[in-house]
Amino acid sequence: MTSTIMRIAAALLALVPVGCAAVAQPVPVALPPGPAALTQRLTELGRGFNGQVGIAVQSVDRGWRTGWKADELYPQQSVSKFMVALTVMDRVDQGRLRLDQPVVLTRGDLTVFHQPIRDLILGGGGTYTTTVQDLLNRALTQSDNTANDKLMRLAGGPEAVRGFIAGRKLGAIRFFNGERALQSRIAGLTWSESYSIGDAFFKARDALPLVVRQRLFERYIADPYDGAAPSALVGTLARLKRGELLQPASTARLLTIMSNTATGKNRLRGGMKPGWTLAHKTGTGQELGGVQAGYNDIGILTAPDGRSYAVAVMIKRTSTPLIVRMTLMNEVVRAVIAAHEATAFAL
Repeated sequence: MTSTIMRIAAALLALVPVGCAAVAQPVPVALPPGPAALTQRLTELGRGFNGQVGIAVQSVDRGWRTGWKADELYPQQSVSKFMVALTVMDRVDQGRLRLDQPVVLTRGDLTVFHQPIRDLILGGGGTYTTTVQDLLNRALTQSDNTANDKLMRLAGGPEAVRGFIAGRKLGAIRFFNGERALQSRIAGLTWSESYSIGDAFFKARDALPLVVRQRLFERYIADPYDGAAPSALVGTLARLKRGELLQPASTARLLTIMSNTATGKNRLRGGMKPGWTLAHKTGTGQELGGVQAGYNDIGILTAPDGRSYAVAVMIKRTSTPLIVRMTLMNEVVRAVIAAHEATAFAL
């Protein structure tokens, strides 16, 4: 009984706002409007989707931006790993980290949910030695939560990530305190290392009264601790592609890693045509009562002629089948390609 009360108390405490979870949200920078046909198609897709979705598309080369409800905040979930990676590569550019730098992971580094590196740590007697480069690959291409949180700490912690976002004026992008802190808070728990093994996290989460879980879940959707506006994310992607955020070698390396992303093969990637390439990062949130909070994909689409487009599709809340969500993302990419081809043929 006492433990249940303590868990409920912890959940209620999670309702108290945490000031460090957000950065200032400036008014979105006004950019030229995108092609009318593309804007119309994105509006149709957004309006026709059964859920809360934000869509943004920005031309990297020509500077226009368009979308659907693109200035609202949506849960990033693992999309925020992109922010960690940017911060890490910035530290590399400054000489404060090296990509070949050895890193030792222990049981104390384990997180929750998707963490393939856990088997290597546990299989190695509780330790595993790797490099910053390997952790970047795992965090971005496999969406490994443990690799991501270790990178975050190596880069200086959540304050360093928030500092990068604010310092580069990336806009309406929040960053919380890493995956295990974020996922615990959404569930109404305070992180414990015991949650990283087996089903301990799920058991602790399921032990909370449903009314408490629902209240916290809805609060997260309404004001996500890791929220970001699709317009800010495509602006960040465009600046990365143009070489405005990192040194040339770091820019090229990060985009190469993101082009090898293994997750979300039928999200944005499912709408591509032969000859096009995609460097992207997915994000998938927790589910409660058939509702999912956060189902995303953001990336840079590059045409055969070299012109590029930053794209973000972020679903805040939905209970639609996965195939419907993926089809929406496919259609956004097809619309971008159609707009590109219409412009190319007109030249």
